[in-house]
Amino acid sequence: MYRIFIVEDDEVIAKQMKLHIEKWGFEVAIDSDLENVMGDFTKFKPDLVLLDVNLPFYNGFFRCTKIREVSRVPVIFVSSASDNMNQVMAMNMGGDDFIAKPFSLEVLTAKINAVLRRAYDFGPNSNLIEHKGAIFVPAESVLNYNSERVELTKNENKILAVLLADKSTIVSRKKLMEKLWDDECFVDENTLNVNVNRLRKKLEAVGLNDFITTKKGQGYIIE
Repeated sequence: MYRIFIVEDDEVIAKQMKLHIEKWGFEVAIDSDLENVMGDFTKFKPDLVLLDVNLPFYNGFFRCTKIREVSRVPVIFVSSASDNMNQVMAMNMGGDDFIAKPFSLEVLTAKINAVLRRAYDFGPNSNLIEHKGAIFVPAESVLNYNSERVELTKNENKILAVLLADKSTIVSRKKLMEKLWDDECFVDENTLNVNVNRLRKKLEAVGLNDFITTKKGQGYIIE
């Protein structure tokens, strides 16, 4: 079942879209916090986004660029700001299609189905993990924060994946070392220290200070 994420500040229009799209067997969520669109986006993990242009806090063009920093998920703009300039801007910002308001719900459904067919020839969207504004893309060994892209090594990626999977829980050094082992590499205490320190420096370089906390004698935690 495909998951559709609606980012629309008109509650009546959003609910109409949701009810209609659900009749076609899609799972649909309306963004409940337009101040934290990316946080809701990463939690819901949609397969397609329906995005208005005129939104509070930041407009749809800005929201689309933030989505494009971390995901290839298709975005369809749905807006009354449908002049040629806005349609061109929507495509340039990473949109996949544009539907002008007022619109037919049947046309909306047809557009959604067409974009999903095109988009998922290459496979499903990678899982994302969001924490304190940082978005981790484990499949690509990348973390994005404030428009900064942090490239991670294989070991750094594994460490961050384990710590974020157990957020708010202390992860022991033994568990981390076990996760880092593979058929060709044995990880000791020193190797773990080096990798954690390098990861911390990369995070601090983009403003993520104290992202990983050391619990003396116990391990590490992301709170």
